[in-house]
Amino acid sequence: MTEWRISDDMVDYAPAMADMEARVAGIAAGAAGDQVWLLEHPPLYTAGTSAKPEDLLDPRFPIHRTGRGGQYTYHGPGQRIAYVMRDLRPHGRDLRAYVCALEQWVIETLWRFHVRGERRTGRVGVWVDLGSGREAKIAAIGVRVRRWIAFHGLSLNVDPDLTHYGGIVPCGIAEHGVTSLVELGIPVSLAEVDAELMATWEAVFPAG
Repeated sequence: MTEWRISDDMVDYAPAMADMEARVAGIAAGAAGDQVWLLEHPPLYTAGTSAKPEDLLDPRFPIHRTGRGGQYTYHGPGQRIAYVMRDLRPHGRDLRAYVCALEQWVIETLWRFHVRGERRTGRVGVWVDLGSGREAKIAAIGVRVRRWIAFHGLSLNVDPDLTHYGGIVPCGIAEHGVTSLVELGIPVSLAEVDAELMATWEAVFPAG
């Protein structure tokens, strides 16, 4: 059974990492179960293991080096972070399949709001076709695995300040933009998004 944790107040990055690390250790030791933690961070940039110095354009917010995969991304108010701490040992120990499942979870959730989220070959995350050959990223995914316990997770743009992405090349992809549910004309709250994330979870991540 997956435990759900929702933080209503902003959570600073360093304490969040410490909490997540502790939970991962507990799962690995058999003392705790899987957990999904839904939260917001104050404005910051994180650098994944593949981050390139030239992709940091304007360090206007604190920068945190992290052990997750991926490059630079932004976190801030109006963005729903889902840190997923999941034991992959009973589920095939397949990291690629797990990342694909995280993408599918976002796609299923977006469809509840009549938004078509899509994958792109060679790019991790979820994208939206804006028409006229334009597309934008609406959700980023970055995962780390330790002893087959997955952690970190994804960020879904609900209503963040999209200008804050201007300080980085998001995920190292300069030719496409970023978008959010509200920018797409879907005026939803974080609580509404949380409800749909929880409703779609078991279809993608069965308990067995």
